[in-house]
Amino acid sequence: MRAKLSYAITAAVLVFYFVLVGSRGVMLIQSGTVITVTFGVAVLILPVIGLWFLWKNTQFVRRANALAAELDAEGGLPVDELKRTPGGRIDRDSADEIFAKRKAETEAAPDDWRSWFRLAVAYHDARDTPRARKAMQRAIALHDGRTVEA
Repeated sequence: MRAKLSYAITAAVLVFYFVLVGSRGVMLIQSGTVITVTFGVAVLILPVIGLWFLWKNTQFVRRANALAAELDAEGGLPVDELKRTPGGRIDRDSADEIFAKRKAETEAAPDDWRSWFRLAVAYHDARDTPRARKAMQRAIALHDGRTVEA
């Protein structure tokens, strides 16, 4: 719940920032000189890109959460079997062991979104966020019935 609240607050702050920056861009455009109009258009591009990125990220999170809920209802969520250090950090060897298991599972069933979801969790536990995101995107695409590139 805390993560959802943090995400909502961050998104709200970003939207406020985008509106503020956008209003400055409009003010520059309304000034009417060539330089201010050029700067105004350039300033307006930033909030548009930011809003697009925020929207895409929010969609990704919602879809990933929906997959997690579906997998949980099926009883297929990966169990946290990782060993931890006394400080609570994940033991690297333990993460590597689980990762190897998840990778083999995914190689055995490459068209199963569930195995890709569990592989994404393993990547995340191994602190490989870019690969975790790609694996989750593949899980989402397979779940939605879309074709996926290798």
